Amino acid sequence: MNFRPCIDLHNGKVKQIVGGSLADGQEPDTHFVSEKPPAWFAELYQSDGLTGGHVIKLGEGNDAAARAALAAWPGGLQVGGGITADNAAQWLEAGAAQVIVTSTIFQNGRIDGERLKRLVSAIGKERLVLDLSCRKRDGQYYVVTDRWQTFTETIVDAESLAQLSAHCREFLVHGVDVEGKRQGMDEALIQLLAEHSPIPCVYAGGVRSFDDLEKLNTTGGGRIDVTVGSALDLFGGSMPYRDVVEYCRNR
Repeated sequence: MNFRPCIDLHNGKVKQIVGGSLADGQEPDTHFVSEKPPAWFAELYQSDGLTGGHVIKLGEGNDAAARAALAAWPGGLQVGGGITADNAAQWLEAGAAQVIVTSTIFQNGRIDGERLKRLVSAIGKERLVLDLSCRKRDGQYYVVTDRWQTFTETIVDAESLAQLSAHCREFLVHGVDVEGKRQGMDEALIQLLAEHSPIPCVYAGGVRSFDDLEKLNTTGGGRIDVTVGSALDLFGGSMPYRDVVEYCRNR
């Protein structure tokens, strides 16, 4: 189980936001706003050799901040938020190891095969991470887009994971219903990913303690990497960043 760090950007600042509160025309519920610039976090992660972390642009006004983070550690971080087949290569040139994509591969709530094919043709599957962040409805997990506000028709299950795994390097999956709430993880989602994903997965959402990390490692069978956000002391939480890094290295 690897620790994948994050740099979540909103209005150009590093923040920790309650996942389901992002919406147009209103301020989201925010746990933490950092006084440190994005590059500071990128340099910290580089010093600890934490590859595969993600820089997520939550809305407009974050391009400069994202570029600063990527420039601080070229080839060390992934980037997501507003990525399309037309601009993906530009973000790789800016220093991203991979790009993370959700909304651009959906059209009218369904996966658009041509859009996905165009994206893979532009950069190759090894440079592509698909964000399958999801919310539960009627007992099933549905991929949500547009800053997690819009339900698609895509259910996260064995069939969709197998289908999409042919087009990307790995999956990033936020449990949106628990994201940023520090109220515990979505263990059913973790188990689903561990049992059915043919490729590496990164889980984010609700991790609040070292007991949660142990549960994730056990439930995920050591196959699921983890992101810890608002619970980290870096972002105002109680879990020491340094201890989390060492804990995951020993797993």
